[in-house]
Amino acid sequence: MAAKYQIIADELRVHIKAGKYAGAAVLPPEFAIAEEYRVSRQTVRQALAVLSSEGLIEKRQGSGSHILRAAPDAAPPRRSIAVITTYISDYIFPGILREVETVLSQNDCTPSLFATKNQVANERRILANLLSQPVDGVLVEATKSALPNPNLDLYQRLMDRGVPLVFFHGCYPKLSGAHFVMDNNFDGGCQLVRYLVGKGYTRIGGVFKSDDIQGHGRYAGYASGLQESGLALKDQNVYWYNTEMRNGLMAGDEALIRSFFQEALGSVDSLVCYNDEIANFLVLQLQKRGVRIPEDVAIVSFDNSRYSELSPVPLTSLSHGGENVGRTAAEMLLRQMNGGYCQSVRLPWKLVERESSRREK
Repeated sequence: MAAKYQIIADELRVHIKAGKYAGAAVLPPEFAIAEEYRVSRQTVRQALAVLSSEGLIEKRQGSGSHILRAAPDAAPPRRSIAVITTYISDYIFPGILREVETVLSQNDCTPSLFATKNQVANERRILANLLSQPVDGVLVEATKSALPNPNLDLYQRLMDRGVPLVFFHGCYPKLSGAHFVMDNNFDGGCQLVRYLVGKGYTRIGGVFKSDDIQGHGRYAGYASGLQESGLALKDQNVYWYNTEMRNGLMAGDEALIRSFFQEALGSVDSLVCYNDEIANFLVLQLQKRGVRIPEDVAIVSFDNSRYSELSPVPLTSLSHGGENVGRTAAEMLLRQMNGGYCQSVRLPWKLVERESSRREK
């Protein structure tokens, strides 16, 4: 049977490795250990001498036995990451956040999720809260990224503190030094127009979101694609909507829906849509009005989300293939946190053709 001092040394070693005394970084006084194990103080001193010889503790005159190191296999403290998105459970966000959480959890990070609902007031409240507590990194989707942002001062304060910051989907051009992961939106708009022209469509309209930078990039690509194909861009064939209008449309606001269709369709034979959400909405509303897809109007879109497959007429949509914006952004943030090299990236698109645009010339 092991000597009493050895048993005590073994148990104290386990407690040190488990982090039991991490807060104080010092062992209990000798008399307290002696009372706990019902042994003499000489036995306790023998146990402490064992731990001291192993380099786990150091006895300091007048201040007790100080812990020098935890166990080699002790888990490092987990880093705190704030993940700010416009939405959490809507549209493509569950898939993005799932990838973010997987990457972060595999790298000893704990994510905290926040949603702005694409409102700058919510964004400011979240940022102010982050500035009042320790945070090791921030992964953020810009709010109303096509508009001047009143919250750049708070982002700048985070960056001035040395907090690593990575944007995804959108960014704020005036916030110099911040890295981002974005879709190659201009190229995507061009690609969809070229595809439709190749299918024989010539009266190509568009539906784009006005308050997010993605909408502007996709519109610019759409306009360029028309120009290079020798087709005229007609203002009456382009419909712009914002976050508040999107909320009304998805909630079934009949007056807004009627206005949308009066303005959005015009005399088009095809539509380039901002994303699968609005494209699926269009399909449902067009079918209610007896419009055939793609015979009367073809629909193409961005994101290759679950909507593209579940829509009543499956949607031709652009995909990132095996790439995921959330995973790429989380990996970039980790590189930045670890002092590695970072460079902003734009992810390329790949077309996935489905029934919403299948028509031969």
